[in-house]
Amino acid sequence: MEKLQAVKHIICVASGKGGVGKSTTAVNLALALRRRGMQVGLLDADIYGPSQPMMLGVKSGTRPKIVDNKYMEPIKAHGIESNSMGYLVDPNTPMVWRAPMIVGAFNQILKDTLWSDLDYLIVDMPPGTGDIQLSLSQAVTITGAVIVTTPQDVALIDARKGIEMFRKVKVPLLGVVENMGVHICSNCGHAEAIFGTGGGQQLSEDYGIDVIGSLPLDLAIREHTDAGNPIVVAEPDSAVTKAYLELADKVLARVAALESQSTAAPTITMSDD
Repeated sequence: MEKLQAVKHIICVASGKGGVGKSTTAVNLALALRRRGMQVGLLDADIYGPSQPMMLGVKSGTRPKIVDNKYMEPIKAHGIESNSMGYLVDPNTPMVWRAPMIVGAFNQILKDTLWSDLDYLIVDMPPGTGDIQLSLSQAVTITGAVIVTTPQDVALIDARKGIEMFRKVKVPLLGVVENMGVHICSNCGHAEAIFGTGGGQQLSEDYGIDVIGSLPLDLAIREHTDAGNPIVVAEPDSAVTKAYLELADKVLARVAALESQSTAAPTITMSDD
């Protein structure tokens, strides 16, 4: 299995279904890791619905520079590198492609991008458990996966499928991020769990993986992301940014733990036999 030579760690940010804030989590996690001093890339693997160019504030029509008629230089924004199908096609053009074409396009932007020497490549996965997920697990060595869900029951059902899929392809699960857990009214300060409570914790208990992030349903997150200036950059000292930085710290700690396990020396025992 090939590992991208210039990339130390590949982290998948995945969800069982759309609409749970996976892409928003991916871009803010990437930027939070950058805040922690890491060299970071962001690969938008959602071929059908690429959103990272808009979230990063990249001007419409921007295209990667092509080198040797094959390789693409990543687009840089907010201190991180990125590549996306959104840079390669007209945003108004629907991707009416069959699975082999989708997998081929994904493998091309993954392997033919001239990433710098990155500490982390964050892969914003498409929702679900389909061809792209399997192709990625077969194409490169993945350090770990982060599952994003909301506390809503229907989202948790699909999140379970994502967990099971990564386990089947032997990808370590770094943890669960419970997104849109609590909404704080901007007028009165009342806190309300619109999508329910305890969903991420239940996943944690059922599968033995930890909740490594809990993020609110906050208007500022959506506004800044839509404006191409994610909240980790736009409001670096806010409580929400602190939550993303804590998520980044958890990811860094989990990866360090995996590395220590893989390099640990074997235990030698002595006996009289």
